[in-house]
Amino acid sequence: MTDKKKYTADEIKKIIKEEKVEFIKLQFCDINGQIKNLSVPASQVDKVLAGDYMLDGSSIKGFRNIETSDMNFHPDLDTFAVLPNRKTSVNARIICDVYNTDGTPFEGCPRANLKRVLEKAKEKGLVMNVGPEAEFFLFKRDEKGELTMDTHDNANYYDAAPDDMGESIRTQIVRTISGLGFDVEASHHESAKGQHEIDFKYADALTSADNIITFRYIVKAIARDNGQHATFMPKPIAGINGSGMHCNVSIFKDGKNMFYDPNRAHLLSETALYSIGGLLEHVKQFTAITNPTVNSYKRLVPGYEAPVYLAWSLANRSALIRVPLKKGNATRVELRSPDPSCNPYLAFAVILEAMMDGIEKKIKPPLDIDKNIYQMDDRERKRAKIETLPGSLYEALMLMKKSSLVKSALGEHIFKEFMQSKLKEWDGYRTAVTKYELDMYLERY
Repeated sequence: MTDKKKYTADEIKKIIKEEKVEFIKLQFCDINGQIKNLSVPASQVDKVLAGDYMLDGSSIKGFRNIETSDMNFHPDLDTFAVLPNRKTSVNARIICDVYNTDGTPFEGCPRANLKRVLEKAKEKGLVMNVGPEAEFFLFKRDEKGELTMDTHDNANYYDAAPDDMGESIRTQIVRTISGLGFDVEASHHESAKGQHEIDFKYADALTSADNIITFRYIVKAIARDNGQHATFMPKPIAGINGSGMHCNVSIFKDGKNMFYDPNRAHLLSETALYSIGGLLEHVKQFTAITNPTVNSYKRLVPGYEAPVYLAWSLANRSALIRVPLKKGNATRVELRSPDPSCNPYLAFAVILEAMMDGIEKKIKPPLDIDKNIYQMDDRERKRAKIETLPGSLYEALMLMKKSSLVKSALGEHIFKEFMQSKLKEWDGYRTAVTKYELDMYLERY
């Protein structure tokens, strides 16, 4: 497990002075997973550390109404970091939870909500670790700096320079996030043109979620510095692979991986199997959280290596859940459906809740599948009782609406606000007239 640096207030003030930090960014996340921040002069560090800065919750998606809008930044000192100098002022950041003015965590803060769910697991001695694999595309900008749909290269999986023209940008990203404490394991060009992946070591769920929002922020900033645009949109180009965020998940207790059992088949413990059972039982109901945009479902279609079939397997990448070959403390299950547009705090909350439900109720998964499910026809899949993920955001939302487990994982406030926001998004998509329709029907009819 990745060790987190523990900071005291005095240590933070000392670093700010030594590094000549000019501004501190108080960062937090809305329900859609968008990073927000308030920038304050470093001279106000005492006020920052005391949690005295306030925000208007009515201006943040899914937070408060205008009558009860006052809220506080509650800094997590362990997330303090001096940001790389991008030829501007020296900045530091602290990730914050959002608190009510009475000193209690705001129930609509995604990060505070994940802490609540993690505390439920902690009461049972359980810690969830997550290793995310967030893919992204790089697109060119024109001479005016406007975004184009031209990928910056036409390279393929694991291609090297000069075919892989993103190698330099990836190197800058790796250096930057390594300087922020990430333990980077690998980076490479992905299967689609202009598509990339940078993998960093697993960590506890909260740290991993913090790392994801930091990673997305850094990737987009460095791409912009290089005249490119980075996007974590799941399916920006039709006809080629989309971007996923496979989540490698394990449960630890007393520093020991509870998924590993050297005396059982496949070296997988009952805890691991029950966790897989819980995920398969609830994944259709939480897909709206792990795949939260209308575009997410353009990726979740058969082909293009997208995991749409509810099954689990050893190494077989056609199943929704894969168990990688590494064992011992590296034993894990890989949930392959999430995409990088999700809010990681919400995604990890529902994933953990599903696994805990599987463990508590001893939900046994079906037998693992060793066949290529992509090559099975409908009759074969039906015979094997292999279901599919929801085919649209609306279908996913209707399944989520009925789920008491998802409501428990998100809390009443986030559940309601997320549902309203996403139904509005779906309605906008449903009523939009697209280029496809104009090309298809305008002249013909």
